[in-house]
Amino acid sequence: MEGGTFIVTGGAGFIGSRLVVRLLEKGCKVIVIDNFHTGSISNLKEVLDKVKMVKGRSSKILELKEEVNGVFHLGIYSSSPMYRKNPRLVSEVVEDAIAVLEYCKEAGCHLVYASTSSLYNGNPLPYREDMPVFVTDYYTEARYYLERLSELYRNMHGFRSTGLRLFSVYGENEIPKGKYANMVSQFIWYMLKGETPVIYGDGSQTRDFIYVEDVVDAFLVSMHSEKDGIFNVGTGIETSFNQVFNMIKEVLGSELEPKYVPCPIKNYVYRTKADTTKAETQLGFKARTSLEDGIRKLVSYYKEKVDQLPLGE
Repeated sequence: MEGGTFIVTGGAGFIGSRLVVRLLEKGCKVIVIDNFHTGSISNLKEVLDKVKMVKGRSSKILELKEEVNGVFHLGIYSSSPMYRKNPRLVSEVVEDAIAVLEYCKEAGCHLVYASTSSLYNGNPLPYREDMPVFVTDYYTEARYYLERLSELYRNMHGFRSTGLRLFSVYGENEIPKGKYANMVSQFIWYMLKGETPVIYGDGSQTRDFIYVEDVVDAFLVSMHSEKDGIFNVGTGIETSFNQVFNMIKEVLGSELEPKYVPCPIKNYVYRTKADTTKAETQLGFKARTSLEDGIRKLVSYYKEKVDQLPLGE
């Protein structure tokens, strides 16, 4: 995918900012829409003069006049606690989704959007795209509504729509997310600051951790592909929180130990693991970065930003 013009909602966020940089590297023109809820202009400081920036919710897309080749919709509130704190965010997600879909309908362009593996909660591992969806909170309802609405528009209006069910994404540019950042980043932050990381339960719970640059690959491949629909974006490997902690501890040469506390979260998910067969066979996507390599990259990155790291919350 060389050249072209693309819209990235949430383009100043954790994943979106990395996607923007990669699009620019491919010679694309990029329009960023972001309300800076958890995004930050600092995530784009190196390329700010190369993008068109629109401040506001994703519904601002309807004000754009440029002809575009595709839309990446990542401007969606991305953490369950956000919705528990403010359930009205669900209505914002729905309104923004309709605006984005209406735009894509009129433009006749491909939409690639971020969904979540949380929709699988309650299914046996590994999670496959054809498994039933279990809505367990406001967050999963918002994401599932986005999927259903996208499928409706896809069937009614004929434009391509691809939903990526992201597993546990970690990587650079998470500082603005603070307490909503991935546990890999949070563990590194705690340990770099000499603070004790907190782990719910006994640390045996697992996640399918995937590095942000691999996730960006999935978005780019999906936009280019003739295949659309729903796809898992994970590694197919589950790793416990204890294992993650020990990997970071080894890289840092730290003597810290975690603090284990009872889990206070209802419907807490204890294991996740993606079946990546569909993404591999239909999109040609496969994650390339091992968790060990990703942690080394992340430790090196955050060592240079210790004075910017959020305090333990």
